[in-house]
Amino acid sequence: MNGEARARDRAAWQTIDSGQLLLIATAGLFVIVAIAEVAAVGLRQPDVAIIFGVLIALGELFRMVMPGNREVAPIASAGAMGYALLVGLGPEGAAPDAPLGVVAAGHSALQVVAVTAAGMLVGSLPHIAVGRSPRPDAMARRLFTVAVVALCFRPLLSLQLPWQLLLAVMCFVVVLSCFTDMLIAAMIRAEAVRARFGIALRDEIDAKMALCAATSATAMLIAVATTAMGEAALLIFTVPILVTQFAFRRYAGIRATYLQTVRALSRVTEVGGYVEAGHSHRVSKLAVAMGRELGMSEEELLELEYAALMHDIGQLSLGDPIPGGATVLASPAEQRRIAELGAEVIKQTGVLDRVANIVQLSSHPYRTGREPSGEAGERPIPPPLAGRIIKVANAYDDLVGDSADRDRGAAVLERLRLDSASEYDPTVVEALSRVVDRGPRQ
Repeated sequence: MNGEARARDRAAWQTIDSGQLLLIATAGLFVIVAIAEVAAVGLRQPDVAIIFGVLIALGELFRMVMPGNREVAPIASAGAMGYALLVGLGPEGAAPDAPLGVVAAGHSALQVVAVTAAGMLVGSLPHIAVGRSPRPDAMARRLFTVAVVALCFRPLLSLQLPWQLLLAVMCFVVVLSCFTDMLIAAMIRAEAVRARFGIALRDEIDAKMALCAATSATAMLIAVATTAMGEAALLIFTVPILVTQFAFRRYAGIRATYLQTVRALSRVTEVGGYVEAGHSHRVSKLAVAMGRELGMSEEELLELEYAALMHDIGQLSLGDPIPGGATVLASPAEQRRIAELGAEVIKQTGVLDRVANIVQLSSHPYRTGREPSGEAGERPIPPPLAGRIIKVANAYDDLVGDSADRDRGAAVLERLRLDSASEYDPTVVEALSRVVDRGPRQ
């Protein structure tokens, strides 16, 4: 068993790319320097450090995974940034002319990093004990974001800025930290899934902007309220981010349930013997990879994955299954009938109408329909990109199956290229070629 555990750990570390390793190493260096500094000068205001450390640990204990496999810990992040932005503790420590209790910093930026790292470690221990190890890159990114806030803000406290200007600086620093977090996440994601950086950054902004805004606002509330009211403010102003986290957790759970349900439905055709085992899974993997290659957003990729998994569900209406389930060998009319029946089944869910539309149009040839085009008269209307992708991915898997023979794959690609004049989108076929050239499908 020990050997198997070591093998799993080694495999997990081998999946970390160079960008993640650089981030983890940078965060680790921050922690080492921070611990050395605290050890040298001592822990300032230890009671305050312990209170915020406990809050960070609890937040890390209740971390969650958002859609797109994004590990986040909003409560821990808000607590850590609140500690980085803290300018005092209660009105008793305030200068007479400082309305918000602004005093010289009681703790340094490096102490913020050390307390945050300690809280994150303690909060992760229960997860590690039950075999749910945290993602090192996600923890490193959270720590790095807090370090940005602390290093940018805490040195300014010695300047005794007016409270209005101090609040403005707080806003600027937390916005900077949010942008830094999303920028680093996009760089890592672009390398990990081989997506374009611009697309990855847009996806990160869409996925995390609302949560980042809630976390940042809570961090500022914690810092200002604790300065004015003391430790009691922590309990009061942590509640909003707790409610927000609950809402995001429910949203992530619904998304996960949808995907699990769609994957289960996609296997009905395999269990019934209408298609080869693993066909829907392989088509969805190919389709998502091609969609990334063609610059589709994360939301579009999710719809594409749903449609690719269920593209053959209309075959359940056939009296006699198509040999091998290869719809590419069926007549165009039969292909359209299967797609339309599948779309009708998907529409019954009441929430996947766009997916149903993709499935319905995935049987249409690339050059289909006409629309006015000025002096030229008419021009072809292609199906939506997602439909064109599924058509190509399905045809490729129908003819290649689970074979790893590269010559066979090359021959099928050549056949698809020959049919690109009318049946398949040449751009999509070339995207498939690049995906296939990168390595075997999983």
